[in-house]
Amino acid sequence: MPEVPSFRLAERTRNAVHTLVVDALTAAEARGPSRIETVLVDLWGVGVAGARTPEVAALMASRRRDPGPWRTVGGKATGSADTVALLDAVASCCLELDEGNKHAAGHPAAHVVPAAVAAARLADEPVTGATFLTAVVAGYEVATRFGHALDRDPRWHTHGHWGATGAAMAAAVVWGLSADRTAAAVDASTSLVSIAPWEVVLQGQFGRNLWMGNAVRAGLDAARLAEAGLVDNVGIASSTLGGVVGTLHPERLAVEPGVLSVDRGYAKRHASCSYTHAAVDVVQQLRRTHDLSADDVTAVRVRIHGLAEPLFGRAPTSRLQAMFSLPVVVAAALVSDEIGVDSLDPDGATFARATAVVDRVEVEVADHLTALLPDRRAVEVDLTMRSGEMLAAGAPNPVGDSDHFPLDRDAVVAKIAGLVGVADARRVVDVVDGLAGAASVVEVLQGLP
Repeated sequence: MPEVPSFRLAERTRNAVHTLVVDALTAAEARGPSRIETVLVDLWGVGVAGARTPEVAALMASRRRDPGPWRTVGGKATGSADTVALLDAVASCCLELDEGNKHAAGHPAAHVVPAAVAAARLADEPVTGATFLTAVVAGYEVATRFGHALDRDPRWHTHGHWGATGAAMAAAVVWGLSADRTAAAVDASTSLVSIAPWEVVLQGQFGRNLWMGNAVRAGLDAARLAEAGLVDNVGIASSTLGGVVGTLHPERLAVEPGVLSVDRGYAKRHASCSYTHAAVDVVQQLRRTHDLSADDVTAVRVRIHGLAEPLFGRAPTSRLQAMFSLPVVVAAALVSDEIGVDSLDPDGATFARATAVVDRVEVEVADHLTALLPDRRAVEVDLTMRSGEMLAAGAPNPVGDSDHFPLDRDAVVAKIAGLVGVADARRVVDVVDGLAGAASVVEVLQGLP
């Protein structure tokens, strides 16, 4: 296929961005019943848990003086609206428990929601709950469509780049920008994104979690630039996301009629990269069904899609690094019934038991499973027993995916209660339930733990 001249690709991208902005807002305004409230319970609840980790506490302490009246989710720090948005984004993603969307190959809500909150706090007039929810759903739609439209260079992690588009969309909607100015914000946000090499993640460097926060601030800054008339929608995304991060396909930016991306996401049950979850589900199910212990199993063979290939390292030294080690996470599933917040802490008992058996785990990419992406993140697992018997099973997606045993609201609330306690989970639920009819979303948000 002949290469499309850059000016033609930019024009196609410019037109596609404008259409996406209009269609995403229209769909969000007419959304009817959706999973947005469940997504918010999940994200804010996970954020409270993340804010209580020693890693995030250390980051917040290192901020020193940052004047501002706003409080982070979890209540551990105060600062300006922008700073608090960054810290909330970091807290929401640091435990690898935040919701995601396989069609975006990443985490739209954690990019979008903190930006919408900051925009509401910075607005000249009170922002209603209805406007806030519309902004979040529209921002989620834009971020997901950009994630779907991007064939990412495999050296890039998914955080910090395409998600900035949804943050810009959400902020622009909250501030009441016109369609043209909103499209300018979305396009401009792609010129402000983070460099996100996989190697940073695989080495367990905490800077990875700031990519999410940086994308939130990129979205806010892009909306400011657009409101000030300092940027236009020129299709720059074709050269920033496309050309640098990977290849951008403008035709994939189109909103699917009658489908909201926020309804097609997944909720995470395990505190590890989502690429590990289906394998964990299968191993734990085989253990339960056959009443197995790790001592009964001499070998585990995992066949998985190509997205998981960066996760094949097996010698992590930090919690973050361990959450991105497929062999170690599978080994943890072999020795434990839960991959919880502390399961992959190198100082913990589960980690020690997992690393003691990790040599039994073999992982490989299977082309026939890669071919099923993005609709299926499938896995096949074989267990070899000490008796010589072989057990085999597979899964088309992780449990919690919208297409595979999705977690309903009650299940998500139970997840959050397990993370932060029943009382704080109730506070999160009460805030979310109070949004739709709120005259001022900022006042309602003050009820978060």
